[in-house]
Amino acid sequence: GSPISTEERRHRDKKHLNDVTAARLPPLHHSPAKLLSIEESIAIQIQQKEAYEEMQAKLAAQKLAERLNIKMLRFEPEGEASMQYREVRDED
Repeated sequence: GSPISTEERRHRDKKHLNDVTAARLPPLHHSPAKLLSIEESIAIQIQQKEAYEEMQAKLAAQKLAERLNIKMLRFEPEGEASMQYREVRDED
């Protein structure tokens, strides 16, 4: 047969697919994949691992606090009671 270009073949295959099925691919909302250097990839993986570990630590602390029935309240050793004695008054 006659050699056809890849563009013509792609167009012909797409036309055939349109004739066979009504299914359509969803629109691409994100940019297509791009190549990263090894350094960029490692930096992203390390960043994701740190974020994951931080999230896991927060979740573990929350579960432990719930299990032990600990309530985290604001602690002020020199709170309002001590501030009453420290009022500065004018001695006029």
